[in-house]
This record gives sequence, C-alpha cells and structure tokens, in this order.
Amino acid sequence: MLSPQEALDRAQDLVDRARKAGADAADAVFGASSSEGIQVRLGKLEDVERSESEHISLRVFLGKRSASIGSSDLSPQALDELAARAIAMAGAAPEDAYAGLAPEEFLSRGPWPELDQFDPSEPSPHDLRAAALEAEDAARAVARVSNSDGATASAGTGVFALATSHGFAGAYGSTSHSLSVSIVAGEGAAKQRDYAWRSAHHRADLPPPAEIGALAAERAVARLEPGRMASGAMPVVFDPRVGGSLIGHFTGAISGSAIARRSSFLLDKLGEQVFAPGIVLVEEPHTLRGLRSRPFDGEGLPTRSRNLIEDGRLTGWLLDSASARQLGLEPTGHAARGGGGAPGVSVGNLHLQPGTASPAELIADIADGVYITELIGHGVNGVTGDYSRGASGFRIVGGEIAGPIAEFTVAGNLLAMFAGLTAASDLEWHRAINVPTLRVDGMTVAGD
Repeated sequence: MLSPQEALDRAQDLVDRARKAGADAADAVFGASSSEGIQVRLGKLEDVERSESEHISLRVFLGKRSASIGSSDLSPQALDELAARAIAMAGAAPEDAYAGLAPEEFLSRGPWPELDQFDPSEPSPHDLRAAALEAEDAARAVARVSNSDGATASAGTGVFALATSHGFAGAYGSTSHSLSVSIVAGEGAAKQRDYAWRSAHHRADLPPPAEIGALAAERAVARLEPGRMASGAMPVVFDPRVGGSLIGHFTGAISGSAIARRSSFLLDKLGEQVFAPGIVLVEEPHTLRGLRSRPFDGEGLPTRSRNLIEDGRLTGWLLDSASARQLGLEPTGHAARGGGGAPGVSVGNLHLQPGTASPAELIADIADGVYITELIGHGVNGVTGDYSRGASGFRIVGGEIAGPIAEFTVAGNLLAMFAGLTAASDLEWHRAINVPTLRVDGMTVAGD
C-alpha cells in the first residue's frame, strides 16, 4: 500500500500532465485500498477474499467545459493518454456556467487535525478466522438457534489523495476492521433470521466477537413466532439501528444538488422549524476515529463541525462548489469524490442529541404501537417527503414491548415525522449516523 505522500505525488503528477497537455485547470483524485476477509459457516472455513485496487481519476476544464476520466493503469504512457483523452472530451462537452474548481480563497491549507484513523496493527488471516469462529460459536450456543448464514471478519487499508492545479494538495490514510454474523433461529417455515455487525477504524474499538455473535442470535430468537398487526394510526418507535435512516433522508433533502434542482421537500424550509423545538443534529467531521471523519472535503475545502439542526431549525444546505455557484452561496466543505466524475455531496459523522427520557419512559404511555427493528424497501419520495416502508419489529402494548410482528408497512410524511419526533436518552456512538431510540406519533401502520 502506498503512503499518503506517495499517493499525493501520483495525483499531482497527473495534474501536471493535464496542464502540459492544454487544460486550463484540473484536479486529480488517487485512491488505493487493500482488504482481506475470512468467512466461516457452521464452524468451518467458507471463503477467503483478498482484494487490492488502485485508481486515479482526472477532471479537466477548458473554460466552462469539463470532462472526467479515470484509469487503473498508472504507467506514464497511460497517464499521458488519459490527460489527452480528457481534454478532447472536454472540448466536445457543452458549457456549464457553474463548472470549475473550488474557489481558491476557500481552500484548506492545513495543518489538518489528526483524526487517528490508522491502526498500525494488522491482523493475520489466522486472527480473522479466530474472530469469526468465536462470534459464530457464541451465536450457535444460544437456545433455539438452528442454523447460521456465517460470520465474517475483515480488515483493510486505504489511502485518498487530492491535488488541484490551483494549489491544493492533501492526502490521508485509514484502516478498517469489521465483524458480522448472520444467524437463523427456529425450525421449518417458522425460521427467522437476524444479524449483528460492527465496523471501526481500530480493531480495539470493536466489541468482543462473542458479544457480536450473541447479539445476532438474541435478535433472531426474539423474532420467532411473529404475529400480524392491525392497521391504524399509532405511535411508531424506531430502534437506533434503523432510526439513523430518518436522518439519512434529511441530509439527502438538504444536499446542494437537490436544492439547486428544486427537487427537495425541504426546499423552502431554510431557517424554519423542521424538527420539534429542542432537537439538535450535530455534524462532527473531526471526531477521533469517526467512520466519516476527514480533514478536508473532495474539493480541498476545510471540513468543520456545525449544527445542521439547531433547536429544531434548519441552519443551511450541504454545498459543493457547483451547487453553491448555482444558488449564489458559498460552498460548505461537503464535496465528496468517488471513483471519478464531478463531486457529489456527503456529510461527516452525525449525531442527534439525546433527550431526557429512557427508552422505557419514551414508550410508557403508548397503549398500542409498534417498535421497529428492521425496515424494508425504499419507498421514500425525496420531492414530496412521502414515506412508506415495509417493517418488522415488536408490538407495544400498555407501554411495554410485547411480541414480535412482521409483514407490515409504516407510512407518513417526513415533514410531519420530523416535526413530531422525540428522542430518548440512549444515544449510541458506533455508527456514521448516531441516534438514540426515536418516537414518531401518528404514523399509519398497515398490517392485516
């Protein structure tokens, strides 16, 4: 694996080649990764995967015309051909009034914060296999577990580098460690499946494998013998492992591209009360070891902590340079780069600040409701905010969690859901979007 400086040298070299070939401006992104995963099933080795990749992408500008191209061939001849082809493509492209590199005056010049994303210890294949076996063994030891879909332990290393023709140069490396278990409980047609999964930059931040395995098994067993739910309007409570999806819909709706296209249900809500008073949604891109931490964005702009929601009010959009120009605003440091093409938008580590009530207190006054542990499908309209998804989980009866239920649908509108959302006190911290248990009253549940 290349060091961040070596990766940056490759990106800068391609920018120089593009400029010499006639580009007015250019930027290049270099990414490399390597990973290894071991899967076991029923106590035996099931699969071993090893992957390595290197990819470089180039974006060139000829006035207001631009083109992007990428390659995994990093030989000098291939890079020269890449630059020439990109310039030819840009010459044939239509003009875009909003195209261009990020404004030079906004570029991040460093020094950048140390985010502690690199774990120098590298587990051996034997270590990965042992972790996967321990997790699966713990799951299979739980009563009523009947089968296993397997356990997987993996580890990887990656590096990201960005160089631009107007003076930005930055790179950083990171590692990843993950462990997942999928388990089956019950017999015959009554079988139920569930899982547990954790990921971290540092292996030491993962829970013990046996804990992950036992959690997967307990979840699967808890789903056995599900009932059906009668239809009606009632409170819906979202478990933390699915509640973050609501925040994901929110961030998608405030992306610069959605606002610029006028295709967001939050289009006219800037500065307005979107969530209930007291709700605060915090972005922290510099969290140590955070899954979405990064020192600069995909255009070389600084990343900063901010409250996306303050006392329930929407504070601003997530803008890359192109959408900022289109909206007449300044970019916000949320540009993201993938394998190639123009930047998109992404957000750093998010957490919804917890409330004061425990989960038990949050549901104590619910006479009849549902507690959701799994959401199915993608029935969300980003233009209108209409929300409809399949779900499974548990009934809430008389203020307490009752038996499992399955095959029902929850529906509403995200504007109303956000406005009526209440947060419990049990904030979890191990995801990219961290939320406590969330309650939304008055949703429509469709069952039998």
